[in-house]
Amino acid sequence: MLYATKEMILRDIEALPPDYKTKDIDALIRRYVKEQYDMSALRSEILTEQRLHRIYFYTSLKQLKSVYDRAAFIDNNLLFSDWWHTDQLIRFVSALDYETARRYSEKYLQSADLFVRRWGYVLWISKLCRDGAHVDELLSLMKNDDAYYVQMAQAWLIAELAIFFPEQVRRWMEGENTLSYSINGKAIQKICDSFRISAENKERFKALRSKLKERVPA
Repeated sequence: MLYATKEMILRDIEALPPDYKTKDIDALIRRYVKEQYDMSALRSEILTEQRLHRIYFYTSLKQLKSVYDRAAFIDNNLLFSDWWHTDQLIRFVSALDYETARRYSEKYLQSADLFVRRWGYVLWISKLCRDGAHVDELLSLMKNDDAYYVQMAQAWLIAELAIFFPEQVRRWMEGENTLSYSINGKAIQKICDSFRISAENKERFKALRSKLKERVPA
């Protein structure tokens, strides 16, 4: 096992072209994965040195074969500093079973860290949310949150569910939904922006706007 150091990684980054892109960082990651580098020494650095964040997570996660090991790694490393660092991890947990994903999600939604709460919603945005048996349960995870990036994650998940289960989502939004209009409005906008939702369904969701504005304060 080879052990990476911050100094080594930063030297490798500095050797890239001055205008390096994400693909250049990913080429480094592929090499580190091939050579089986242990990135644990970077853990204390990734919130202070943004360039190390992707390398730390991707190199570590790509060496883990089991989705459960990957989910556990993320759970032990909830070191997020912005929305992008949470969203990039979705594909590493998309093969979880529903019950395991639900346990993680419920835990994250209790966090004081807004980006961990965001992760509690965006981890579902894959094939995980496409089982019709769990639509109502996923919608029940929604609760009022003042953090913008959490609200955008909720809106994104609601819109994703509406792609596959528009009628169930519409009934929920019109019925037991108690979210603020700040969240509902964002969800409807994401639904209207989606290329995977029909014009007819978009109109049905847009028609709920006035009712939702009256029901719950913005």
